[in-house]
Amino acid sequence: MVKHLILVLLTALFSFSSFAAEKYSDSELLDRPLVERYILDELKSIRQEQQDLERRVIIQITDRELTVADKSMNYANVTVTYFFYIIAGVASLVALIGWQSLKEIKQNTKEMANKRLEQITKDYEKKFLALERDLKRKTRIISENNREIEIINEVHNLWLRAQNAQTAEQKIEIIDEILKIRPGDLEALTYKADAAMEIKEYHWAMSLCNRVLEVDDSNSHALYQRACAYARLGAEEQAIYDLQRSIEASASNRDLAAEETDFEMLRGNPKFESLIETAE
Repeated sequence: MVKHLILVLLTALFSFSSFAAEKYSDSELLDRPLVERYILDELKSIRQEQQDLERRVIIQITDRELTVADKSMNYANVTVTYFFYIIAGVASLVALIGWQSLKEIKQNTKEMANKRLEQITKDYEKKFLALERDLKRKTRIISENNREIEIINEVHNLWLRAQNAQTAEQKIEIIDEILKIRPGDLEALTYKADAAMEIKEYHWAMSLCNRVLEVDDSNSHALYQRACAYARLGAEEQAIYDLQRSIEASASNRDLAAEETDFEMLRGNPKFESLIETAE
């Protein structure tokens, strides 16, 4: 259930961030206070569920240990009772079998009891080891889930900071912090390329887009940003090709392209005009 909630949360964050990223120069990132509040409430709910799960696991393990101890005491009590019964029976047979036979029976009984107790001890040791491994595994899972929630919180706060960044340079610095936490995050790389375009670092933006497309060759945002970079560098055919693929992956990019200032050099190109004509 926790993994499912985390997956839903990550999907919400991804969808929310992707929607805000459709315009790198004209719109702000994550300008949705209600969604932010919803995400924070979900994070708080998940954390509380993790704490409840940890308490339940500890209670269950304690109950199991008490049950095992109670069974051990009952077994020991029954064993001692039976042992005294045996002694009483042996005492009644002393006159018939003699002292030597009694000594042998005593020795054999002692050996049998020792073997049985040793076997019982080994069995319970195995059970306790299994319980200990299970407790460690569940504790590790809880710890990993808590760490993942902390990472989600930290990344979310960084995206909020990026939204309020005054310059592209500040935005790049914040996105670099996100990439330190989640190396190779495709969304962060595409937004970094977006910021690189703002400071006219077209080759850098293209390189960042290439890194994304090596992993996901149909990433519409990366294709769109690379098309912008190609257009700024005068490579019209490559720009139109990437723009076409971007529109095929996400039809909303057609509307963006119709108003995109980076495509000014493509205005009048028949191929470009045919791509955006439905938007106009």
